Amino acid sequence: MRKILDKILEMISGVALAALFIATALALYGPVRLPDRIPTHFDVLGRPDAWGSSRMLLLLPVIGAALYLLMSWVARYPSAFNFPVRVTPRNRQRLEGLALGMIAWLKAEVVSLFAWIQWTAIRAARHPGKGFSPLFMPILLVAVFATIIAHVAAMIRAGRF
Repeated sequence: MRKILDKILEMISGVALAALFIATALALYGPVRLPDRIPTHFDVLGRPDAWGSSRMLLLLPVIGAALYLLMSWVARYPSAFNFPVRVTPRNRQRLEGLALGMIAWLKAEVVSLFAWIQWTAIRAARHPGKGFSPLFMPILLVAVFATIIAHVAAMIRAGRF
């Protein structure tokens, strides 16, 4: 079951990364180009409050790809991880599985988040007055921290055996 979930999460990460690159390429080089000035930052209520060059859109795909590759590389070496509990031969496999699951979830969340941020920034550039929902940051923080807390708690439980 765990392997299937990890494959699904990897597929979600790959699709989100591809969507991030495609949306950026279409916005910058497609038939309906962006204005020269686009929103580059949004306030707490989701309204644009800083503007810059449309070339700033290249930043998210680069950072997203770098994080995707870094997390993929780190996941290849689970025996080098630091765990919140003592690792024994009896619990090592379970702890490594939980850590790899956490990385898979976080990779899918982060890359999907970047794709959504890019799509929202492009939409705000094309349709002034549109921005992020004020719920964006709380939902993001809850999702990422819930993933981390749930996996660390599972590791602590697994460390008791």
